[in-house]
Amino acid sequence: MGDTGTTPRERYRAQVRAEIKEHAWEQIATAGASALSLNAIAKRMGVSGPALYRYFANRDELITALIRDAYRSLADTFRTAAESGADVSALAHALRGWALEDPQRYFLVYGTPVPGYHAPDDVTTIASEIMTTLLDAYAGLPSEGGPETPFDAHLADHRKWADGHPAPSATLHRALSCWTRLHGVLSLELAGHFTGMGFDPALLFTAELNDLT
Repeated sequence: MGDTGTTPRERYRAQVRAEIKEHAWEQIATAGASALSLNAIAKRMGVSGPALYRYFANRDELITALIRDAYRSLADTFRTAAESGADVSALAHALRGWALEDPQRYFLVYGTPVPGYHAPDDVTTIASEIMTTLLDAYAGLPSEGGPETPFDAHLADHRKWADGHPAPSATLHRALSCWTRLHGVLSLELAGHFTGMGFDPALLFTAELNDLT
C-alpha cells in the first residue's frame, strides 16, 4: 500500500532525498565524510547543483540527515533488543552487529569528527536514547560488592548524566567504562587493525564484555 497520508509531491521529495543520501554514503565510503560534495552528487544524478539545494540547503544539512538516520537506526536497534529483555551483553552484541553491518555508518557517528561540522541539539537527543538504554540495562545489575540497588533509585541517579551530573554514579561509571572500551575494540576491528594478528576480534570483544559485566 502507498503512503496515504502524503501527497505525490511529498513522496517524490522523500524519494529524491533518499537517493541523495544513497549517493552521499557512496561518497563517504570512497573518500570520507569530509569530502562530501552536493555538486558531485548532482553530477552523478544528472541534475544541476542548484537543483539539489532544494532538498538539502548545504553539505552540513546533508551530513546531519545522515547522522540522524544512523543514530536513529542504532537507537531503534537498542530499543528492540531492550523490549525483548536484552541484558548488557545482548545490547553490546547488538551494537557490534549494527557496526559490522555498515562500518561507514558507524564511523560517521563514532569516528573522527567532520572538520567544521557541528551537529544540532536534536542529534544529541537521539544519541542520548542509546546511552539511556544501556544505563537502564546496567541499573538492573547488582552493585559491585553489595546487594542490588532498587531500579527506581538507579533511574533517579543515573539519568542525571544528561544534565552534567558532576560525580558519576557507580551505574554511570560502569556503563561509560563498558561503552568506551567496547567502542575501542570495535573501532580497531572495523579499521582493520587486527588483520593478520592471528585472533578472532569477536572473541576479544566478548572477553572485554565479560570483564565489564
